[in-house]
Amino acid sequence: MSATSGRPVPPPVSLPVSPSARPAASGATATPRGGTLLITGATVLDGTGAPPRPADVTVSVGRIAAVVAPGTFAPRDGYATLDATGMMLAPGFIDPHSHADASPLEREDDTSKILQGITTEVVGNCGMSPDPRPYGGFGALYEKLDTAGYVTNYCPLVGHEALHEAAMAGRPGPPGRDDARRMGMLLDEAMEAGAFGLSSGLIYPPGVHTAPGELVGLAARLPEGRIYATHMRDEGRHLRRSVEEAIELGARTGRRVQVSHLKAAGVPFWGGVDDALARLDRARAQGVDIGQDVYPYDASSTTLLAVLPPWFLEGDDDRVRRRLNDPVLVERARAEVEDDTDRGWENIVAGDGYDRIMVSSTRSHRHEGATLGELAEALDLAPFEVIVHLLRTEELQVHMVDFSMDERDVETVLRAPRTSVCTDGLAISLGGKPHPRLYGSFPRVLGRYVRERGVLDLPTAIHKMTGLTAEVFAVPDRGRLAPGLIADLVAFDRATVGDTATYADPRRTPTGIHWVMQAGHVVVRDGRWLGTRRGVRLEPALVP
Repeated sequence: MSATSGRPVPPPVSLPVSPSARPAASGATATPRGGTLLITGATVLDGTGAPPRPADVTVSVGRIAAVVAPGTFAPRDGYATLDATGMMLAPGFIDPHSHADASPLEREDDTSKILQGITTEVVGNCGMSPDPRPYGGFGALYEKLDTAGYVTNYCPLVGHEALHEAAMAGRPGPPGRDDARRMGMLLDEAMEAGAFGLSSGLIYPPGVHTAPGELVGLAARLPEGRIYATHMRDEGRHLRRSVEEAIELGARTGRRVQVSHLKAAGVPFWGGVDDALARLDRARAQGVDIGQDVYPYDASSTTLLAVLPPWFLEGDDDRVRRRLNDPVLVERARAEVEDDTDRGWENIVAGDGYDRIMVSSTRSHRHEGATLGELAEALDLAPFEVIVHLLRTEELQVHMVDFSMDERDVETVLRAPRTSVCTDGLAISLGGKPHPRLYGSFPRVLGRYVRERGVLDLPTAIHKMTGLTAEVFAVPDRGRLAPGLIADLVAFDRATVGDTATYADPRRTPTGIHWVMQAGHVVVRDGRWLGTRRGVRLEPALVP
C-alpha cells in the first residue's frame, strides 16, 4: 500500500475468461469496454440509501468499472460473467466495531464476519488493541499482521489501554507528566503507521480511572479526519452524563467521535436511549461531528471482571488475584455490587441481576451456557461466590453474555439516521458459546429488522452497513457501489437472508448470502468460505 496516499493499491486481479470471449482485434485493447468481469441480473443497492435498481456491473483489476443498464454489455463483448439473477448486490459490509485484532495471527481462518458479507472490519475498539512493545512499535506490529494476512480488510484503531500500558510499563495509577508525553508520542507513532484513530473503554481499567482531560489531550493530537471511538463510562444510570462527556470531547477537540454500541443497559434504565439520541442530535446541530453504532441484539457481552467495582480491578492481574483471595475485600465487593446505591460506576449486577448473566466462555470451557443463578444452585454457592470461584479457578479468563437491554431500545437506535450497524464480536479464539452477534449481526438486521419487523427499509439498512460507516471511519474506496471504487461486493437473497446463530448454538452461519467478493475475487460462494485470505490492511482516506 502507498505510504504517501494512505490508500491501498490492490494487486492485479486475474479473472477467468469466458469461453465465448472474442480475442481483441489487431491494435485494440485486450480489456473489453468497462472491465473484464460482467455481473448480470442483479438489483443494485449502492450504499447511499438510494432505491434499488436493476443494473449490470463490470469489474476490472479489482475495481468497479461500470454500473450500467441491464444488457448494455454481454459475454460476447469479451467478459467473464457472474450471474446474479434474482439477487441483491451491495457493497461489502463494513463492521465499525470489532475485537478481531489478533485474528490474522490465528492458525484458523476467522470466517465469522466474511460469511455475513462483511469485507472490512474496524478493530481496536473499547480501548483494547495489541501491545506494540513485543513487536518493537506500531509499524512492526502492523507488518507482522500484514505478513500473516487478513480474511477481511483490517482498519486498526489504537486503544487507550495499549498506550497507557506501553507508556507506564504496567505501573498502576494515573500517568505523570512524562507518562502522558510518552502516551502522546506513542499515539503519534500509531497514526503515522496507519491507525484510523483512538478508542477508549471507560468501564475497564485503566479507562475507568482516567480523567476526561487526559482523553481530550490525546484526541486533540489526532490528525484531521481520524476518529475517537468510545465505550462510554456508563450505559445505564449515567447514560446521559456519559453522552455529554463524549460530546464535550468532540466539541473541545474538533475531532470526529463515535459512541460505541449505544444502548440503555440495565432493566431500571430501559428507555434511556431516547434522551441520549436527542442529545446527540442537538450536538450535531451545534456542529459536533458525532455518531453511534449498535448491534441488533438485546444482550451484551464482555469479561466477567466487568461486574466488579473499579477499585477491585486496579493494577495488574496479580493484584486482582490477591484481592479475590482476600475475604474482607471480597465481602466489600459483594456488598457494593448487590446494592443499587449510585457509586459513580456502572453496576451490572444491580442493573440486571445474576439470572440475566450467562457464562459464555471459560479457560477450561466448563460452565459455559449457564447463568450465574443456575451455577449458584448447581455449585451450592451464593451468586457472588460463583463469580469469585469462576475468576479464581479460570485464571480470570471468563466471559459473559448479559441480557441487559430492551428490544424496543435496540430498534430505536437502529432507526436513528447516524447509526451504523456493528457486531462488537469478540475473538473466535475464546471458544465456548460466544454472543451470536459474532456470526449473525448483519444478516439479522436484513432478516429480522428489515424483512420481518419493518424497522428499516432495505436501502437504509444497507447504507448503515456500508456507505455511512465508510464515511465516518474514512475507509478508503469502499462503502459504495460506484465506478472507480474497490470491487468489494456481496450478493444476497432478500427473501431468505437472516441469522441462524442463537445463544445456545452461536456458531451457526447465516442464510441467504450467495457470494462475497473482495477486490474482484469471489471469496465466499453459497455460504462457503473458499479458503484464501484476500483482505488487506487499509489506511485512512485522505481528508479533502
